[in-house]
Amino acid sequence: MVETWLMELLKGIGRLFLNPLIYWAVILVVLSGISRIKRERNNFGTKIFDVFTEWKNTWSISIISGFVISLLALGIGIVFSYETILMLSVVSIVLSLSMRFTLLSPSYTIGLTYLLLLFIPYFLKQQSFAEMDSNLFTDSNFSGLVLLLGLLLLVEAIHLKRVKRNASFPDLVLGNRGKWVGQHHVKKMSMIPFFILVPSGYITSFIPFWPYFSLGGDTYSILLVPFLIGFDHVIKGNIPQVAQRKLATSIGILGVFVLLLASISIFASWVSLTAVLVAILGREFISYKHRIRDKAKVPYFNISANGLKVLAIIPDTPADRLGILTGETIYKVNGQKVHNVAGFYRALQANGAFFKLDIVDDSGEVRFVQSAFYQGDHHELGILFAKEKYRGSEQRQQVN
Repeated sequence: MVETWLMELLKGIGRLFLNPLIYWAVILVVLSGISRIKRERNNFGTKIFDVFTEWKNTWSISIISGFVISLLALGIGIVFSYETILMLSVVSIVLSLSMRFTLLSPSYTIGLTYLLLLFIPYFLKQQSFAEMDSNLFTDSNFSGLVLLLGLLLLVEAIHLKRVKRNASFPDLVLGNRGKWVGQHHVKKMSMIPFFILVPSGYITSFIPFWPYFSLGGDTYSILLVPFLIGFDHVIKGNIPQVAQRKLATSIGILGVFVLLLASISIFASWVSLTAVLVAILGREFISYKHRIRDKAKVPYFNISANGLKVLAIIPDTPADRLGILTGETIYKVNGQKVHNVAGFYRALQANGAFFKLDIVDDSGEVRFVQSAFYQGDHHELGILFAKEKYRGSEQRQQVN
């Protein structure tokens, strides 16, 4: 039996590369990175993050969560048809064509897949497609789908909560008073690989109730499935880390509630539809509530008389090495109070190859940062502020 499982496991890993979603994921993250870099250059005159940053620092969580989901799926025996896996991949690709990573939430990808698998058989039967088998999509494990939906919502919440302080993407937008203010995109995309059972193969039942979520078959094989998770939340009225924790908590609670409904659907199958509707509407409500709450606040990254808010830190620059954080306020530079960006740079150059910053942290405490300029360092220390867009981009637009 062990040898059979190992052979099927290796075959399942090999079948991963037959899924078009794994190749689309690479294309998607590259296209998204290129678009973001273009926006960074237009706004700030420089590239801030590299092209693959959207899925950087996501792999450890993805692998661990994929391992946990695999243990659960194989342990209790969750069987999905090939049609279900294909439909899920197609839905993920179609939703991601908009380049809106928020549509890659499990609420939308698995939710829409569920609804399509539920209604397509009725549509085919009523239309009497002679060239198509009307039973093609009838073997669907709906309880297994909503169980997977709840688990992956928890994974989405973990990914969102673990986005680092300086890892969100800065942007500029016109405020209500016609001045440029800063905002952030808390944006990530990750691929969760996990094993599931599919009908037909050499694995047979080893205990009476296994597989628990069966499609009525007698033999099974293992398939490694890639699943895309994404999110993109715009935050303007607070430090990104504060808002993203609230969002992550809300999504985590939604995931637990969906899991509860999924467990009930084992005994009452109609509850699985309720779970899907709760997941879709709940996820939409969480995003809507965040947008309304954020819009009602005064822009956090704005020009202030009390110093300069740090909009972003460019990686691998002096500011990054000194531990300066997004959202902190630079109060003094080389002993001089600063009230605008031009004054910051004038004060920065006053001491030649040495600088000292007075920084106000989140709790209102002042800390001091000092260092020397080194050859090859970014001439602006790697600190970005909310100011007018880079003039070079405006000149290019006028030429065009």
